[in-house]
Amino acid sequence: MTRLSVNINKVALIRNSRGGNLPDLVKIAIDCEKFGAEGITVHPRPDQRHVRFDDIPKLKSVVTTEFNIEGNPTREFMKLVTDNLPDQCTLVPDAPGVLTSDSGWDTVAHYPYLKDITEELHAYNIRVSLFVNAEEKYIEAAAKTGTDRIEIYTGKFSHDFYTDPGQAVQAHIRCAALADHLGMGVNAGHDLNLDNLSYYTKHVKPLHEVSIGHALISDALYYGLQNTIQMYKRQLIEFQ
Repeated sequence: MTRLSVNINKVALIRNSRGGNLPDLVKIAIDCEKFGAEGITVHPRPDQRHVRFDDIPKLKSVVTTEFNIEGNPTREFMKLVTDNLPDQCTLVPDAPGVLTSDSGWDTVAHYPYLKDITEELHAYNIRVSLFVNAEEKYIEAAAKTGTDRIEIYTGKFSHDFYTDPGQAVQAHIRCAALADHLGMGVNAGHDLNLDNLSYYTKHVKPLHEVSIGHALISDALYYGLQNTIQMYKRQLIEFQ
């Protein structure tokens, strides 16, 4: 069964826009789990415009499913992760001022660096996932780092889905199968939504987890958070 991890960064962005604690990020995380989410994802960026560093221990203390912290493994980020021991750490090659994560690691060029970071996280018994583009060479190099999983960047798939879904998903089918063959689990994320999620889930095997934030939180404005989480889970269950 593909698990749904809800990224709550956009909830934190709304909170930060006015100061104070509305909406309450901790309560949102608790409610997402109560409504069916099987994980909570956060991406604390250096400028803390979304989830802040001081949110992490509070969330760690209440999340009972899977807690996934993603981000660029700077020293500050690594200390945050090793101090709070999430279930999974997803390494993302974000530049400091990037608006959103729009590309994966060049695991060929950054192999020694990623291998060292992976080993460091494994010393704390943290599962490691590398954010990668859907290209076989990056999957093969990722396996050499010792990472437990990859997270396939689905932004390009989501864009191309509306013109040619069959072509858009082909590279993801190949990369998921290759990752599985090389002994890695497969996650996916970025711009997955109610239009494309069931199609992606039907074709990309294996698929252990999807991380969805922007679209899910946007849909919740219309449908409500509880109903929206169930709508996304139905997209995942349909083709299991």
